[in-house]
Amino acid sequence: MELPFRYILTVSELTQEIKDILEDRFPDIWVEGEISNLRIPPSGHIYFTLKDDFSQVRAVFFKTKARTLRFLPEDGLHVICRGRVSLYEKRGEYQLVLEEIEPKGIGALQLAFLQLKERLEREGLFDIKHKKSIPMIPQTIGIITSPTGAAIRDMLHIIHRRYKNVHILIYPVRVQGEGASSEIKEAIEYFNEQMNVEVIILGRGGGSLEDLWAFNEEEAARAIYYSKIPIISAVGHETDYTISDFVADLRAPTPSAAAELVVKDKGEIQNTLHYLENRLEIQIFKNLRERRTDLSHLRKGLIDPRRKIEEYFLRVDDFVNRFRRSIYWSIKGKKEKNLHLSERLILQDPLQRIENLRLLIFEMGRRLGQHIKHSIEIQRQKTRWVLGKLDSLSPLSILQRGYSITRKLPKLQILRDVSQVKEGDRVEVKLYRGALFCGIERKEGS
Repeated sequence: MELPFRYILTVSELTQEIKDILEDRFPDIWVEGEISNLRIPPSGHIYFTLKDDFSQVRAVFFKTKARTLRFLPEDGLHVICRGRVSLYEKRGEYQLVLEEIEPKGIGALQLAFLQLKERLEREGLFDIKHKKSIPMIPQTIGIITSPTGAAIRDMLHIIHRRYKNVHILIYPVRVQGEGASSEIKEAIEYFNEQMNVEVIILGRGGGSLEDLWAFNEEEAARAIYYSKIPIISAVGHETDYTISDFVADLRAPTPSAAAELVVKDKGEIQNTLHYLENRLEIQIFKNLRERRTDLSHLRKGLIDPRRKIEEYFLRVDDFVNRFRRSIYWSIKGKKEKNLHLSERLILQDPLQRIENLRLLIFEMGRRLGQHIKHSIEIQRQKTRWVLGKLDSLSPLSILQRGYSITRKLPKLQILRDVSQVKEGDRVEVKLYRGALFCGIERKEGS
């Protein structure tokens, strides 16, 4: 009896057959589930288990595709994945080889935004203590934006309208698309290396979250944080928020608003300065009046030095008399007391004190004389100046320089116009020395 023919497969052959069937049957599918057992080795590939309440399947997201992810996968995240079913032959396990991963219920960009915002906030990049103050009147402003957008035209127009004297340096960059964030970082680093501006405006017009994504990249955020120059973030419309808004020293709702925030209106500044100038002038005059009043009171309370000297003389004489009497009565006491009083007398020699007082009186008298002499000299100079001014305005001084005064006879009316006389009239010409009496033969002019 012959045995039936048996077709025997090796394990590898069976595995290959199953792999071909799976890959042919599921070449491109979408699968929904929750991430668990997430692992990212140094190779950069992402390995995790995709599960629901009843089943689970291994999944791999290779490094070449992982670079395109905007967010970071994490355990517990509910996702929708696209890929193909494959079989890992060495372990005989089927797995998903993924091409795309999307968070369920929230967009990938929005999730990436929230993840980066939370991480940078934990690091302290948003802390108010790191915010630098914006200069009140910057002389030079740096603007990082696209040179062809409407935002730059609006900012330039507003800044020049509000304060024409300010200088503006524009660093042109792409504000969306691949590499835009790196260009923004390079622009910030350039201004910090050159230190040729006092404040930087980082801006662009409105757009979708994807359009604004260059301002949500980590490298741009860290460049803003480490900038020594204060930065104003002016990205999108008033309702748009980016990571750069949180890191920057000041957020402006729009590029136009940033232009209004960075410079004050020159007219308003001038009005404020005039107001402060008037207040300062009023306060100075008030202080001067108060000082004059104080000085007047001090002058009234000032005692004549001679009276003070006389008072010192009387006090010295009284002191000497009392001291002599004290010595006289002390001598009659015990020898010990006499010795003690003698030592005190040596330590407190009244003659030296008298001499010091006399020197003080002499010095005060000398200074008083100098002060009086100085005051007289000042008054003498003032008098000479007034006399000189009077002399320069004297009519005789004018005549001495070659001028004359002409008066019509007989009433001695001073002539200023030829119309005041006619031919045949007599006139007197007053000179510096003497006078001429003349007749009018001919006149010219009206």
